[in-house]
Amino acid sequence: MDTFQPGGLDPVTVNHLLEGINEHYKISETMLFELDRYPDNSELIHTLFRSVHTIKGNLLVVGFYPATDLMTSTENMLTLLDEGDFEFSPIISDLVLLVLDRIRCMVEDFCNKGLVTFDTRWLSSLSTKIDEISASRGLVQQKLIGQTIRLLDPAVIVNVGTADSNDRKVTQDTFLQNLGFENDKDVQFFRDLMAPVEKRSQYWQGRGDRILKMALLLNKLGGSPIDNKQLAIAVYVHDFGMAFMPVELLHKEGFLIDSEIILLRSHVQSSVHLLAHMPKWAPAKEIILQHHEAVNGSGYPFGLQDKEICDGAKILAIADTFDALTHQRAYVSHQKRPIIRAVSEINICAGHQLSEYWVDVFNRAVQPIINAHRSNQSGH
Repeated sequence: MDTFQPGGLDPVTVNHLLEGINEHYKISETMLFELDRYPDNSELIHTLFRSVHTIKGNLLVVGFYPATDLMTSTENMLTLLDEGDFEFSPIISDLVLLVLDRIRCMVEDFCNKGLVTFDTRWLSSLSTKIDEISASRGLVQQKLIGQTIRLLDPAVIVNVGTADSNDRKVTQDTFLQNLGFENDKDVQFFRDLMAPVEKRSQYWQGRGDRILKMALLLNKLGGSPIDNKQLAIAVYVHDFGMAFMPVELLHKEGFLIDSEIILLRSHVQSSVHLLAHMPKWAPAKEIILQHHEAVNGSGYPFGLQDKEICDGAKILAIADTFDALTHQRAYVSHQKRPIIRAVSEINICAGHQLSEYWVDVFNRAVQPIINAHRSNQSGH
């Protein structure tokens, strides 16, 4: 490992320049999220290019040489995008986001410690990979981008149709026992009921368990305002209505037409009906009914606002969104989306779609996961 310490610039100047990097990181991040929705928007691509160019310029002024080659390669790739030499795609978005996050982490280490350690060979290999991406096209380019993303974040690898690679293979009884639901026949029943629903899509398997673990963690960190059993039932039942949706609709890429949106939204009522004659699970039913409401009133089915939405629904909305963002099928190679993308997007939704309070709780819950992912980036 090598070490970088500045020379010739006073700390005030250095910090000012590095603050500018953080500002343009946020701009770049916003552009990348918008480009996922509007990949053909040349103005968004140009704004992204200018922000990355500014970040590189600030690094050069500071003399932050560990990152300059990597930023130069990234800027060159974005130049080709800006000139229309190849098309923007979600996999490019994830690559740029991971590169910028890597740079930001190095900058934060430097600001906190006055120095930063880095692996010259590893950073050089990343720069070379990105140069190869710029020189390639089509499926070869997509493959190279996937390889480079896995260098930056090995956790994106997933074997489709199997349990999450981070989870141990445990029996159903052991899984529930580990979460405090040992010998709970009701939770087991609804978990078993959802198993065939999850099997309708190879991308869903293990989804209920993943969401439950996150939801229980958020509930605990937020002071446990929700009964864990009610929350567990809500997690396993909330998407039961998806069992009655056409598989081709569930797997459809791109924008949905109005009739498809209405059909998908109907899954909430279908799921709630499963508990219609079970008064014991009335709180779970309320969570399910409200988990697509938004704190600004733009959600469905009732357009409820912040204080009208129960905490369980706010928790489930975040846990469900986090799982969807990290496990959506972004590429033909079936990589998961990077965790930093999910965290950033959830924070952008705070105070609008998602509860600001519970997003703060989520940030506390997910920080150890982010740290673990970053420390697993080939030890760099």
